[in-house]
Amino acid sequence: MDLNVWTEELRQLVNIDCGTGTLTGVAEVADILLSLWEKAGWQGKKIDLGASVGPGVLVTNKPHATHFDVLLVGHLDTVFPAGTVAQRPMRQDDTRIYGPGSSDMKSGLLNILWAMRGMAKSDLQRLSIGIAMNPDEETGSVHSRQWLAELAERSRYVLVCEAARADGSLVNARKGLASYELTFSGVAAHAGNDPEKGRSAIAALAHSILAINQLADPERGTTLNVGVVSGGDAANIVASWAKAGVDLRFWENSEDQRVHNALLALCQQGFMEGVTTTITRRNHKPAMAVSAQTRALMAIVERAGEFENVAISWKAVGGGSDANFIAALGIPTLDGFGPVGAGFHSPGEYLEIASIEPRIRLLRRVVSML
Repeated sequence: MDLNVWTEELRQLVNIDCGTGTLTGVAEVADILLSLWEKAGWQGKKIDLGASVGPGVLVTNKPHATHFDVLLVGHLDTVFPAGTVAQRPMRQDDTRIYGPGSSDMKSGLLNILWAMRGMAKSDLQRLSIGIAMNPDEETGSVHSRQWLAELAERSRYVLVCEAARADGSLVNARKGLASYELTFSGVAAHAGNDPEKGRSAIAALAHSILAINQLADPERGTTLNVGVVSGGDAANIVASWAKAGVDLRFWENSEDQRVHNALLALCQQGFMEGVTTTITRRNHKPAMAVSAQTRALMAIVERAGEFENVAISWKAVGGGSDANFIAALGIPTLDGFGPVGAGFHSPGEYLEIASIEPRIRLLRRVVSML
């Protein structure tokens, strides 16, 4: 492969502000990738997922196929706000490439393209391959989840091409996640003259944090974090309102249900007399667990690694991806087929240049063995 060409294609993608909410940027990335795929002889189209998000992109070698032997999945969006590219555009040194979305996951999208560009004609004739790129993974795939699920349910296997971990590991399990917003409604009063007439929503919020923390089960990997709080109008007013954002992570889907039910019960009961609490679940992804079918797919990947002299190791990770809900549909799913990288969602995000070409070969080999 020509690494210089690959790098310049990556630069086109990275140097576009395309946070989920920057719809024009997401659409621009979609247009660039669609053009590259069409030049490679594949057929693609943009998918309208509503006015709240940018378009999805679906590419295939067999546009009239009713099923896919394999569905390759990636996302077009990043977490970074408009203006990030101007502050720190893509750059590289001798060993790494840096930039917003370089690992998460522009390089993964590009590796799919380069892997399929080099597929043998006999494999392309034999296999029905789909590539789905969604615009809102970083905010939970709220608008694209149904579309991805419909594609996945028509597929034998799904490979998600998020970055490989910093140690080179692929991902065979991911924690599930849920995010909640708690809203507390109290009674305002003058903090000096009539404090007894008030009912502090902030005080109720404080009690809730202690109760929520008690729901964690570290031994089973169930964690909760109250990460964002707000409330009140002034220091001399008993707070009539408050809000809290809660993040839940779990390895076992039974733990998800346990904590969910407990949170509903706590909020219904309330955390302080005179203050009502409402709860809304804003985002949810089930845990990605290893099934017998997944183990069979892992064995194929391990054999492909032997062919390509790429060491294969597996890791269960705490962050979620679209692999979570796809695996929960019962479809054999693995993740981490992009280049090796780390520092996701931070200014230090990077990918390892030496991993680009081997991971392209690995992905191509895996698909050829399906």
